[in-house]
Amino acid sequence: MYLTEKMLAEARQKYGTPEVLHFRSGCSEREMDIIVGSQKHGRAHDITLFIFNGREIAVTAKHSYLPGMYRPPSGGLAPGESIERGAAREAFEETGLTIELEKYILRFEVEFFSNRRTVDWTSHVFTASCTGGKIEPHDHHEIREARWATLDEFPEFSRLMRLTDSGGLYYRAFLQEEVLHRLPQ
Repeated sequence: MYLTEKMLAEARQKYGTPEVLHFRSGCSEREMDIIVGSQKHGRAHDITLFIFNGREIAVTAKHSYLPGMYRPPSGGLAPGESIERGAAREAFEETGLTIELEKYILRFEVEFFSNRRTVDWTSHVFTASCTGGKIEPHDHHEIREARWATLDEFPEFSRLMRLTDSGGLYYRAFLQEEVLHRLPQ
């Protein structure tokens, strides 16, 4: 894994120590193939960003998502990339926004499992503020749409995720609910 403990220690020093949560999620073999395929260079993480513009949060929809289903942007660091640089790159690719990280809010230790395989994954969740740009994805291969959402919309996003047979989306619903419980109201 090229997201090192030294990098995480620096992130904790700058952005705070996150609460650590654990989650297990069953996946189909097809979904497990996608997770394993995302593990280039030993990657076993993502950076998930709750990007705020006032009280609104940037959300994205992938091409495979049900109509009305959105979630906060996320992605992995490239080898040799800092957390700040990777978060900024992913935010721009998926939303068209420039950001400033604010708080390292949660660290999710996830075990995805299927009948034949298990993958350990970590989601590092940060809040960030929008510092510029127009909300519009630049990575059209991965992202269908990006837009601003209110906190009141997230329960519907989670409901739609749970209607799918995707262990990854079920996990994402849980992740965003846990983050929303920890945000100041």
